Amino acid sequence: MKIENTFIEDLLIVNVDQYLDERGFFQEQYSYRHYKENVFKNEFVQDNLTFSKKNVLRGLHFQKHKPQSKLISVVLGEIFDVAVDIRPASKTFLKYFSINLSDKNKKQLFIPKGFAHGFFVLSDFAYVNYKCSDYYDSSDNSGIIWNDDTISVEWPLNGLNPILSEKDKNLDKFS
Repeated sequence: MKIENTFIEDLLIVNVDQYLDERGFFQEQYSYRHYKENVFKNEFVQDNLTFSKKNVLRGLHFQKHKPQSKLISVVLGEIFDVAVDIRPASKTFLKYFSINLSDKNKKQLFIPKGFAHGFFVLSDFAYVNYKCSDYYDSSDNSGIIWNDDTISVEWPLNGLNPILSEKDKNLDKFS
């Protein structure tokens, strides 16, 4: 495993090792002991798996009072993944980091508490797994509209309108 820092403090790219042979492959997705020693000090309590079709955009989501650290990985497909720093005291407040995550590049993105998160599906479909450091609480759920002018994420839409849930269509701007 190789860890890469990003320009945003505590936001990390994890390159996972994969062992291939004639049968297929083996890949360790997560080991509490190994990750705790080498990557981050979080204990994850919930795993989520999403299936999304091409051009689906999810986000930008966060929990207000029970923030979650997340470890994002793509089981099958490819996504354009976005993490927005919403920590008011951070020197990168309202800056975003984006990365393509896929089953082919085997990269994971560790997102610490204090970030909004979203993704756009680039492949025909994508299965996205994310481990969370706290339980989801629908009453604490919040978000920022995907096309917020303050953040100005450069989504790879190629002139297409993203497919959004009703909830995501109605998220507020950051301001």
